[in-house]
Amino acid sequence: MPDSARLVAALFLGALAFVLSDMIKPLFEEDFHFGYFNYVNVFIGLFVGWTMVGRRAGRGITAAVNNGVTGMVSLIFLGLFVQGVNEMLRLAMRNRYDSAFEALFAALEIGMGYFLLMSTVPIWGVAIAGGVVAGLITEVVWFRWR
Repeated sequence: MPDSARLVAALFLGALAFVLSDMIKPLFEEDFHFGYFNYVNVFIGLFVGWTMVGRRAGRGITAAVNNGVTGMVSLIFLGLFVQGVNEMLRLAMRNRYDSAFEALFAALEIGMGYFLLMSTVPIWGVAIAGGVVAGLITEVVWFRWR
């Protein structure tokens, strides 16, 4: 059921995904083509905020912090998986893989490579702070407009 807490959680995690996407871009090579990188990550943030964080609002402050951090971690890992599969599909169209299992393992390997690339202190600091803020504001909105 749509409510204000789900909307606010979706908007905050979408904004967090946009900020993190812009922070990650300078870590790649200069000639890397990003395409719809920001838009896909914002959509993932909207989806995670609506389905996970907003749905679990209204359980108290400690649960709100945990809810925001869980949503942020889900956002990052779902984003890594989607971007890894996207890169795997790009490479698969060039006949780089011999079987479907090789392609699947390559998608996971690419996602883990992206994880290691983005593992810097500023990115994780913004991610954790943004997750906590998103969880707390979602909780406040739930109590104000339930």
